[in-house]
Amino acid sequence: MVHNYKEIAILAHNLADMIGKQNKTPQLKIFDTPIKNFINLEHELCELSHRIDWETIEKDFSNYYSDIGRPSVPIRRMVGLILLKYMYNLSDEAIVERWIENPYWQYFTGEVIFQTNKPFDPTDFVYFRNRIGKEGAEKLLKISIQLFGKEAEETEVLVDSTAQEKNITYPTDAKLHKKIIERINNIAKQEGIKLR
Repeated sequence: MVHNYKEIAILAHNLADMIGKQNKTPQLKIFDTPIKNFINLEHELCELSHRIDWETIEKDFSNYYSDIGRPSVPIRRMVGLILLKYMYNLSDEAIVERWIENPYWQYFTGEVIFQTNKPFDPTDFVYFRNRIGKEGAEKLLKISIQLFGKEAEETEVLVDSTAQEKNITYPTDAKLHKKIIERINNIAKQEGIKLR
């Protein structure tokens, strides 16, 4: 039996999600202005969004969803935000916050009308990554490489060692104290000084 809200929330997220649908032709309200009416459609993100085959992506990623359950975040919005996240090197929280401010990002992720609310909670990125697993991550990498064609392929591999442990001794390390004591003892022997 579930006793607290945290357990209920975990159970709710573990339930199967069905594919969220994005309305491609929404009914406009009198004061709604479509995004494409006030942005430059020759902007690099607009052109990039037209180069991506979103229908194929939705078809590929729909295999990770169930036919029953609550509707999820639309696949185009989720995949589009993940691509933007890596293009601009932002955290999960930052990409969701900045999406509200940027009509080009909203257009890229398939929005028709400018939105003033967050697209979803940043923790949904974690659930999406867990859902697609390694195979889905490889699909995302393949999509990003295909977008830039030959420019994205490198002839040589560069290894980044920033996460590799360095051989650095800090003043607080015991081995540094031991080394100092040994050197002092050696100097004392050479000079004929008797230590206690």
